[in-house]
This record gives sequence, structure tokens and C-alpha cells, in this order.
Amino acid sequence: MYYVYVLRCADHSLYVGYTRHIERRVEAHNAGTGARHTSERRPVRLVYSESHASRAAAVARERQLKGWTWAKKEALIHGHFDRLHELSRRRRR
Repeated sequence: MYYVYVLRCADHSLYVGYTRHIERRVEAHNAGTGARHTSERRPVRLVYSESHASRAAAVARERQLKGWTWAKKEALIHGHFDRLHELSRRRRR
């Protein structure tokens, strides 16, 4: 099983990644051995995750989420799924 996850950094920025072991990966980010973005913005906390059956599916979803605006990621984190489509339309205007 693979997981796509979103971390909230100390500066309130969001980081999207994928892994097989969420707990270990969050620990690595907080230890400063994760990504450069998170190592400079610690501590981080896990705010969203979803599971995927394959690495390919997780990578595709990670890529999709990384392309989203901060507002759209926030809607996902807070479970406001009805707003996702609306936020997509606003971006195209």
C-alpha cells in the first residue's frame, strides 16, 4: 500500500508527498531529513492522507495535488469536497 500525504509546515505552507510508511516519513520530515521545503519549515504535522494500491497511482495523485492551489488543498484537507470543483473553475477565469 502507498499513501499520498499533505503536511502543514510551521509557516502554514503545505507539502505533498507519497510514501509506503507515513509515520516514518513524517518523522523524517520533522528530523530534517525529509524534503528541503520541510526541513526549513519544521515542525510539520500530517493533515491529510489517502491510500493507493500501487506506486503509479500514488505518484499520479501526488502530481495532481501538487498542481492544486493552496485553497483547493485546504478544501480537501477540511473535507469540503463540494468546493473542489468550484475552486477549479475560479482558477481558469
